[in-house]
Amino acid sequence: MKKPFHSLVSTIFAITVSIIYLSPFSLLEANPVGFSVDLIHRDSPSSPLYNSSLSHFERVSSALYRSTNRVKYYTRACTTPRSAFSDVISDGGEYLMKITIGTPPVSILAIADTGSDLIWTQCMPCLDCYKQKAPFFNPTSSSTYKEAPCDSRACQTLGGTFCSDGICQYMASYGDGSSSQGILATETVTLSSTTRRPMSLPKIIFGCGYVNDGSFSENESGIIGLGGGPLSLISQLRSSIGDKFSYCLVPFSSHNTKSSQMNFGQNAIVSGNRVVSTPITRKFPNTFYFLTLEGFSVGRQRLEFYNSSSSPNAFGNIIIDSGTTLTYLPSNFYSRLESAVRSAIKEEPIDDPQKILDLCYKVSNEISFPIITAHFTGADVKLSHLNTFIETSSDVACFAFAPADNIGIFGNVAQMNFLVGYDLRKRIVSFKPMDCSRE
Repeated sequence: MKKPFHSLVSTIFAITVSIIYLSPFSLLEANPVGFSVDLIHRDSPSSPLYNSSLSHFERVSSALYRSTNRVKYYTRACTTPRSAFSDVISDGGEYLMKITIGTPPVSILAIADTGSDLIWTQCMPCLDCYKQKAPFFNPTSSSTYKEAPCDSRACQTLGGTFCSDGICQYMASYGDGSSSQGILATETVTLSSTTRRPMSLPKIIFGCGYVNDGSFSENESGIIGLGGGPLSLISQLRSSIGDKFSYCLVPFSSHNTKSSQMNFGQNAIVSGNRVVSTPITRKFPNTFYFLTLEGFSVGRQRLEFYNSSSSPNAFGNIIIDSGTTLTYLPSNFYSRLESAVRSAIKEEPIDDPQKILDLCYKVSNEISFPIITAHFTGADVKLSHLNTFIETSSDVACFAFAPADNIGIFGNVAQMNFLVGYDLRKRIVSFKPMDCSRE
């Protein structure tokens, strides 16, 4: 049974609120800077979550199962009516980020999640927490820790009434049953840049969690929300990074130990030849980055995406997410796409050894996978076979797409070996083909 913390209530307050385009919480008003940080795939050899006893294909299987679970939570988030009791949606994500918090700094390894907004970590004195190897953050030992009062803008974003003794409380619930509750506060967060000196970010709003539970690894100290809502790290940094961030995801393989990169500010500019851009659609919930998919081409055969509902639903019909492995499409459109791919490959399909994916082939020197192009509004993104097929065993590759109920998600396999840039001032996402393992 959970122990009470002050007068924390069991009601779950929404963190997905109306869009704030210039974050009122960012106190960094300097000219935009440029820096980059490592994104560590949770199954890579450089991750503390790496299990050397598992084969590469067992780790792939685990990623596919996580992807299947995650899409359920996106579906619920996008179909739940706007309410003060909506869940924050997440399922762990696929990438980790190292930061330090406080003065003196305490190292944190947290899940980098584009599917949620709040930044939080486990704090002392922890009343009821999951097991964690690293020391808990102790706010009494930091000279820069400050609790958020009930009348602060940050607290008003959470509803403004979730308070105890004048101090703002938070409760975050995640789609897989995980949760965190505690005090909303501000603190100095430092990012270890790969391209310059560490970036010290004062007065970042975060959750100091005293009651935390769920499917977290003992190597994970919390979550870094990278979504579009006002409490995310991205939104809090907007003025200091010129509203720009990007990432380059390294293909996941048993031989690749290089970390992916997330870039901010001047380092995040996507320019040059072969860059294509598509608008970000404003849509509920504002945590997610919605794009408009017009269709796919398999070779020269173009399949137009359509929505049997009203025409406004055609806009913002797919979420781009670095934390979902597969690409998901509404079932009726997925069936048409799979049929076109099946027709374009001469070899006979076989069953998936993992029994997860629908269209699989025995890998041979003779097999030829078709070029598949994603047609977003204003941007044709040509995908290689590394973006469209995933090896589930040493000699089997499966179509890295799957059907979903009334939702689309452009997953991380489809984004690998692209520099994917977000310009939140222009409201666009840009794609540039790139060998991310060499950049």
